[in-house]
Order: sequence, then C-alpha cells, then structure tokens
Amino acid sequence: MMASGVPCVPGWVDRQVYPFQSHWAGVAGSRIHYIDEGAGDIVLFVHGTPTWSFEFRHLIKAFAPTHRCIAVDHLGFGLSDRPSGADYSPKAHADRLAAFVKHLALDRFTLVVHDYGGPIGLPLALATPSPVEKLVLLNTWMWPLDDDREIVRRGKLVGGWIGRFLYRYANASLWLLMPSAYGDRKKLTKIIHRHYLEVFRDPRERVDVLHVLARALLESRTYYATLYAQAERLRDIPALIVWGMKDTAFQPHQLERWQSLLPAAKVCRIESAGHWPHEEEPAAVIQAMTTFLAGPAVTAELGRAAG
Repeated sequence: MMASGVPCVPGWVDRQVYPFQSHWAGVAGSRIHYIDEGAGDIVLFVHGTPTWSFEFRHLIKAFAPTHRCIAVDHLGFGLSDRPSGADYSPKAHADRLAAFVKHLALDRFTLVVHDYGGPIGLPLALATPSPVEKLVLLNTWMWPLDDDREIVRRGKLVGGWIGRFLYRYANASLWLLMPSAYGDRKKLTKIIHRHYLEVFRDPRERVDVLHVLARALLESRTYYATLYAQAERLRDIPALIVWGMKDTAFQPHQLERWQSLLPAAKVCRIESAGHWPHEEEPAAVIQAMTTFLAGPAVTAELGRAAG
C-alpha cells in the first residue's frame, strides 16, 4: 500500500468494481483512507468488521451524482494504515472517526452505519451539538449484547482462545463468519470475497485488528451501555432502518429494539438479505434511501439542541 512512503492503491483492487479516487487523511498519527465522490449534501458511510469502504460501492455509485459521498476505512481496515500496537477497540475507532470528521470539517451530513459502524459512528449523532441531519441504520446496534443468548454464545467462542486461533490461522471472520451471514451465499462472489480477503493476508493483523473486535462484542459492554443511555437523543433525527432479515448475526429481535428506540423511523425489511443488505440487494437499499434522502432533514435548531 505504500511506495516510498507515499500511499497507493494495491493492484488487487479492481478499478471497474471500485472505480473511486482514493484519498488519505492524517488522523492520530496514521494515514486513514477514504473515498470522497460527488457534490451536494453529504452522506458519510461507516463500515463494520471485517470489511472496508468497498462494501458501500453500490450506494456510492448510486448517490454520487446527487450527493457528496464519503466512505472511510477505519484504522487497520481496507487501505488505511495498520500499525502494530494501535488501539483497535470500538471506542478508539469512534474517537478517530470523530477526528476524521473534524479534519474534513464536516458539519452537516447523513450518517450511514453498518455492523460495528453503529457503536463507532453513532457517537457523532449523540454529540452536542450533533452534525448528523439524517440517520441510516443497516443491521447494527448500540447497546450491550448480554441479553442475546446467541450472540453471547458466539461472542464467548470467537472471543476466546479458540476464536483467536481460528482468526490467526484460518482467517475465520472472512472464510467462516462472513459467508454464514449472507442470506444467499452465492452472492458473495469470488471477486467480492477477494476484496475483503486481500486486506488480511497477515495472520498477526487478523488478531491485532479483527480479533480485537470479536472480543469487544462482550468486552466493550460498558462502552455500549454509555451509548445506549443516550439513545433518546436519536429520536430527534429522521431515521431509516434497513434490515436484512436473514442475518444470522443480528436477528429480527435486534430490529425490534431499534423500533422501540426510534418509533418514528422508517423501516425497510429485506427478506432475502442477510447481514449485508447493501451487498446482497443494493437496488432495494438504494430505493429506500432515495426516498428517505429526498425527505425533510432535522432542522438546524433541533439537530444542535443541547441534551
């Protein structure tokens, strides 16, 4: 990714599939890669694990003609730096994302979060004042997961020594967990899968970056509880919830929790999709977002109200 200290796009990136110009920002002493396409109202895309901005390519292509689409790679992911010994916890990612938003002087935008993008990106919406005018939630969460027996079971397995071994030597999050979370595994084509696998060829980096977040499903419960305690602040922000109903990771009862927190939110259920509805059924997600983005945003006064 680096040539003589200058960041570059590696050869395995298919420019027909991911045709965007790459940018890098200096954040917290590291290079953070991001895409910045189009002009107009800003849409900020925040990915989860084990992916990167590549997962939003369909949405970026669809909305760049009318919006400024920004998609960031968290430290350790995608084409961003992957320093050994860095803090790859959800809280650290959230702090770096806030620094990135400040670096680009983004003061009003629609926030799109998926998976770990929720606990990483939603602090931006909870801030006072908040720069978030609209919110799109894609199979994500912001609360402790202790009451979800299946997630606790899986969290203990993948977060323990067995999971660490499988992450290091079998690249488990990409070879085992990712395919299992698709509604239709055939839609995880070799080309798509390769763009995620190539990022984590190094076994050490799989442990340093990916396994940290596997452990954090349960270990970061205090951080999630802090976010959850402020959840009512999100009710003032127009929200769209898009949910892949065949997600084996975040099942429909997690969608129900979002609906109880955000009773005014628009909901788009995609029955055939799993954990990545924007990968599996991009047309349906684009249609839902097009209608949502055309609607009214939170007012400046409301979006910046204290508390």
